[in-house]
Amino acid sequence: MTDLIQEVYGTIMRNKLRTALTGFSVAWGIFMLIVLLGAGNGLIHAFEGQSANMKMNSMKIFPGFTSKPYRGMQEGRHVSLDDRDREITATAFPDQVVTVGATSSQAGVTLTYGCERVDITVDGVFPNYPELEAVKLKEGRFINPRDMAERRKVMVLHEKTARTLFPQTNPIGHYVNASGVAYQIVGIYQDQNSFSPTALVPFATLQAVYAKGDSIDNVTFTTKNLADEAANTIFEADYRRVLGQQKQFDPTDDGAIWIWNRFTQYLQQQTATQILHVAIWVIGIFTLLSGIVGVSNIMLITVRERTHEFGIRKALGARPRSILWLIISESVAITTFFGYLGMVAGIGVTEYMNVVAGKQTVDIGVFAMTVFEDPTVDLSVAIQATLTLIVAGTLAGLFPALKAVRIRPIEALRAE
Repeated sequence: MTDLIQEVYGTIMRNKLRTALTGFSVAWGIFMLIVLLGAGNGLIHAFEGQSANMKMNSMKIFPGFTSKPYRGMQEGRHVSLDDRDREITATAFPDQVVTVGATSSQAGVTLTYGCERVDITVDGVFPNYPELEAVKLKEGRFINPRDMAERRKVMVLHEKTARTLFPQTNPIGHYVNASGVAYQIVGIYQDQNSFSPTALVPFATLQAVYAKGDSIDNVTFTTKNLADEAANTIFEADYRRVLGQQKQFDPTDDGAIWIWNRFTQYLQQQTATQILHVAIWVIGIFTLLSGIVGVSNIMLITVRERTHEFGIRKALGARPRSILWLIISESVAITTFFGYLGMVAGIGVTEYMNVVAGKQTVDIGVFAMTVFEDPTVDLSVAIQATLTLIVAGTLAGLFPALKAVRIRPIEALRAE
């Protein structure tokens, strides 16, 4: 064994430049695979983090415009939503609908406290709003049924809005002026993916203060017994049919109402994530293959250069197995050593990315979203990829080795 190690070492040292260039291609292949996997994981982890608190079994219904004529009425009619639509949603689908809420909004409201001011949209919501949306109460309390019944002028602020209006004061219990209407702050909520944070007030209060009547901007509800995309598609068709009877539009008219189905959107995003993961592996594997081809080529060159030597060995009685093992050992040594270097370098770069950009968030005040998070690779995955590379390197050296074994001593002795 010692003789084998010394012989492999001697062969490598006699061909330093060639070995280094081949080893670099091997190290570069595993390095790029790990870095690509880390970067892909950063994107995937960010998406999973954004979706962690989302109510995936929920739908949101928005009004639209009809795109088809119906019972003598022309297309292009505006379909509005009201409290009756919310009630129908709650009662018409007992086997699929769990909780129903609604939102009515008033845009262009200016909140002021002392010298601070914020232009914002005020949303009237139901007490079950946290069950329907990805919001968490950070401080104080949320809107309750009594607030609704008594139409209290209470407000729950987004944490960003609260920091702007109350930079040095706890806002709970204080009053803000909302374009001439005083609201008491009773809670602070947070939502890391909020595109445009709003101020939340009781639904009944907003209807009364801003003369909204029974109109609503959207209906939101959670669902059950809809486990796949096919079941969701059937439910959406049934929902359009029921609401179409109420609002007088064609049940096949997709423009009359817009259904945001978070479950089917999640399935589509999962598919996109899988495609990204597969694409990264494909690119990484092809990069690895370039290193494997390099190992195979150097072994072929080695066999060609040492043909005379192998002939002498066989003429002196060397077994084919010893020559086979010598070539394969050199291939494994190069692949293992440089594969390990590439793995360590790749893990080092992913850890550096994690330190520098491990929680990359886009935040422009009214909008915040995590776009890159934890770009690391599990050690087991890195080791498995390296072992796969070593196995491939062994196979790459096997074919040149078999060629060396098949050399006839008389022909090898004649070779120049």
